[in-house]
Amino acid sequence: MGGARALDGLLRELAPQVLGALVRRYGQFDAAEDATQEALLAAAVQWPIEGVPENPRAWLTSVATRRLVDEFRSDSARRRREETIAMAVTGAGTRAEDGPEARAENASRDRDDTLDLLFLCAHPSLSPPSQLALTLRAVGGLTTAEVAAAFLVPETTMAQRISRAKQAIRRSGPDFPPPAPGAERAERLRVVRQVLYLIFNEGYTASGGPELQRAELTGEAIRLTRMLHGLVPGDHETAGLLALMLLTDARREARTTDAGELVPLDQQDRSRWDKRKITEGVGLVSSALGRGPVGPYQVQAAIAALHDEAASDGQTDWAQILALYEVLERISPGPIVTLNRAVAVARTRGPLAGLTVLGELAGDERMAGHHRLPAVRAHLLEQAGFTDEARAEYLAAAKLTTSTPERRYLTARAERVSG
Repeated sequence: MGGARALDGLLRELAPQVLGALVRRYGQFDAAEDATQEALLAAAVQWPIEGVPENPRAWLTSVATRRLVDEFRSDSARRRREETIAMAVTGAGTRAEDGPEARAENASRDRDDTLDLLFLCAHPSLSPPSQLALTLRAVGGLTTAEVAAAFLVPETTMAQRISRAKQAIRRSGPDFPPPAPGAERAERLRVVRQVLYLIFNEGYTASGGPELQRAELTGEAIRLTRMLHGLVPGDHETAGLLALMLLTDARREARTTDAGELVPLDQQDRSRWDKRKITEGVGLVSSALGRGPVGPYQVQAAIAALHDEAASDGQTDWAQILALYEVLERISPGPIVTLNRAVAVARTRGPLAGLTVLGELAGDERMAGHHRLPAVRAHLLEQAGFTDEARAEYLAAAKLTTSTPERRYLTARAERVSG
């Protein structure tokens, strides 16, 4: 099982690198993705038997390139392109290995194109939902069903959206490398950050399935965000995003029991929190704040830092957290921010005050069908002594969530307040 997980993680990490290399060299995003998928499938079959090659990325890239060339060969309308590509591939393979051109080619093969692929998926010809969907599929490695679940739409709808996004990129022509610093790059950077955070969130709390967390996704999101931070070290929101991920992921080990059961924040064993990630995250957000416009990731990182630095739940500075949520709601309003502010209000002013804030979300269609609203309402009702109402809300939340550990937790809470 461990070997299978390791192989799955390796393939997930390499997939966007291989896809990015193929798109950079040959264009044809959709054909490159098909070739990459075929190479990944071949690796999943061969590597468990023959062993992982010394340079797995080069192996995958070579197999995917052959698939791509075969595809071009089969299309007579692309014959001229086939000859160009075939010459390029053949030339790369026959040049003296120690020659300058060969070294340049090898350096190109070793290059990680994942970030360029991220910027490509944020292409301005795509609508924002299509940018997010395509990136989650191509870079995050999520299946179409998982992307559909993240957007709360049917899988067929998401498949069509991703297909249209690929067609739009093909019509526009892939642009590698990404645009130079300026307004367009800043906008693409905003989208890239948003996508990376979505990938992280899907890993930190899986939208469905038997496990609460998917560590391979949170790890990949952190790796890519660290690369992005290295690319734009002066961008304070990117630093804030990296800090937020590190400070949140630091609690991962304590979020579940050995049996995989969910452990809420106020009951977690803080000695299991990752001090190294906390130190790095606090350092990043401390350096970013006050050096430019304050963005939502910096504020959320500051909130996460207050949680992580508290010695116990009782010593958490909820007044400061509430103040930060009020700032966050001004610069980046949304129903989830209001929901979290309600929790902070409840911790500082009592559960009834928190329930009053939750009333602001009544009728908000964005929260319709979302289990977190009845779950938070249930907790506050329980704290206020309304046990019958709390039980009903716990059960309503359990019915809405598609996460098995969350459903078990909410059902157990309903049974507890009933007793």
